Amino acid sequence: MNRKPSHSPAVDVVRDPRWAAVVARDPAADDRFVYAVRTTGVYCRPSSASRLPRPENVEFFATAAEAEAAGYRPSRHAAADRTVVDAQHAALVAEACRYIEASDTAPSLGELAARAGLSPHHFHRVFKAAIGLTPKDYVAAHRAQELRKRLGDGASITDTLYGVGFGSSSRFYETADERLGMRPKDYRAGGRNADIRFAVGECSLGSILVAQSGKGVCAILLGDDPDALVQDLQDQFPQANLIGGDAAFEDRVATVVGFVEAPAGGLDLPLDVRGTAFQERVWQALRQIPPGTTASYAEIARRIGQPRAVRAVAQACGANRLAVAIPCHRVVRSDGGLSGYRWGVERKRTLLQREAKA
Repeated sequence: MNRKPSHSPAVDVVRDPRWAAVVARDPAADDRFVYAVRTTGVYCRPSSASRLPRPENVEFFATAAEAEAAGYRPSRHAAADRTVVDAQHAALVAEACRYIEASDTAPSLGELAARAGLSPHHFHRVFKAAIGLTPKDYVAAHRAQELRKRLGDGASITDTLYGVGFGSSSRFYETADERLGMRPKDYRAGGRNADIRFAVGECSLGSILVAQSGKGVCAILLGDDPDALVQDLQDQFPQANLIGGDAAFEDRVATVVGFVEAPAGGLDLPLDVRGTAFQERVWQALRQIPPGTTASYAEIARRIGQPRAVRAVAQACGANRLAVAIPCHRVVRSDGGLSGYRWGVERKRTLLQREAKA
């Protein structure tokens, strides 16, 4: 009677493709499975720096939760492993951002993933986890930065169209309107013919100006002098049509004031966020800081994959025009102390104290 040859557990593990990833300590496999070691009762990621176990003692699980359900506990190296993996991912994402910024045409997801040595799906997850934007969103943000710069410098629309990598005028105008909040020729002329509705009110933090373009709320400014707030808006769009708010817009201002008084409730209004690609990465990271908590400038720099860009992060916070909606008040020094705030340190202190009590 013929019998099929049997294999030992060690042989079965060695033949499993996942074992090769463990031997190679491949970080690209970390999102696909974990391996557990029967003799120690712990589980690890494929990229773990732990000593390589004997294959006959290894068991594979699709997720860490499944391994824990089977009675295994995380390896003591898990935290260190995560730190190493995060650093590797941050370096890959930073390199991808530099490549996007240097490219004449928008790189595809597949191209970016291939350069990073990851699958497109895995690269997409790693990129978004690192900076809060998808690769597509980052490409769009960088293009918007170039649009604003070139048009602001007086370049022709045709030169700008091809200079930022658009292959057709229709796609350019579709994206330009969305990113600029107005027609390109109006932006180039300092906002000429663009309608920006605004109103000035009062809140517990002093005077507040709320402005809205065709895309959404483009400014929430705080201060002591209402006239100075209006001048700030005029400086941004010197030739725009600044329209005083009517009764309907006053309701929108009331909504924003209510949000400033109670940020934990959220602001359910469209925002017109205008910044450089780097600034938008920082602002996205700020919006992920929960009310009642803070993060340091250094932490934000690490979250966006540029740990040395602490000063640039601080500058991006200072460039924010959407007070509280983009919560730069939740960013503090590494020692926990309050630092500069565009609308005054005392307002920052008040906002943080209010959120801590909510």
